[in-house]
Amino acid sequence: MIYIISYYLLINLINYFFMGADKKRAKRGEWRIKEATLWWLALAGGALGGLIGMNKFRHKTKHTSFVIGFPVITILHVFLFIYLIIKLA
Repeated sequence: MIYIISYYLLINLINYFFMGADKKRAKRGEWRIKEATLWWLALAGGALGGLIGMNKFRHKTKHTSFVIGFPVITILHVFLFIYLIIKLA
């Protein structure tokens, strides 16, 4: 069970920091993190971290796919997390 919690914490922190890094790079006109990378991190369980990062850094908030997709994926992962915790408890 500790592995599941650790995994979700890590993947969410990664996506959160990737959102911040991509916003910083966008402001500077530098090389950007691919949207596909942010999506794969979200699908892998980091949607909540990405969602928090979107709001904190005001990044990707005008992209409908992110505004709708990340909350939907977050809800799905919350259910998956609860299911796994119950099954493995």
